[in-house]
Amino acid sequence: MPDVPIVTDAAAPLPEGGKTLAAVRRQAGHCRACPLWEHATQTVFGEGPAHAPVVLVGEQPGDREDLDGRPFVGPAGRLLDKALAEAGVDRGKVYVTNAVKHFKFLQRGKRRIHSRPNAGEVRACRPWLVRELDLLRPKVVVAMGATAVLGVFGTALPIGVNRGRVRELAPGIAGLVTIHPSFLLRLQSDPDRAALESANFVADLRRLLPFLDASRAA
Repeated sequence: MPDVPIVTDAAAPLPEGGKTLAAVRRQAGHCRACPLWEHATQTVFGEGPAHAPVVLVGEQPGDREDLDGRPFVGPAGRLLDKALAEAGVDRGKVYVTNAVKHFKFLQRGKRRIHSRPNAGEVRACRPWLVRELDLLRPKVVVAMGATAVLGVFGTALPIGVNRGRVRELAPGIAGLVTIHPSFLLRLQSDPDRAALESANFVADLRRLLPFLDASRAA
């Protein structure tokens, strides 16, 4: 493990006993740290190579992810896959997860409408993200969107002024801020802006290539 893991909140200590990602995944499946577990179908933990040099962190599972039990398999996930491919990043070489592991939603008839996690819910779930990062020991962590920024950095940072900047997250671990791919879904009625933001997102993801190249060289 790194000598200095990502700092977590004193009120939310790291889970004990999880020595592997599989073990922590099992522990997280029984998490009751906030009320979101009551209505979600299941805990949606991260997935990817055990020592991935790149970790992508989103907000929370969506409806499709909640049903499938896997992160980024719905519409936002398909946009992420497309952007990664355009950036030359192999999704199979990165680890994907979320700041919050349960789906928060509002019921509207038969539909479940995404509801943004609040700061308390992010803090309650942050120890699981910290443990993932501590075990993965990545070279760079990408916080996609404001909720992910709060989960990764432990504080709110404005996306606009921090986007695309590589900064130190912890000793030996870089952090990168960018948008969440769901933001692109919300721009579908504005094709010109959607195209611009998509290109910018791909440019942000291209910043990951040196970290992947360094991993291959090692």
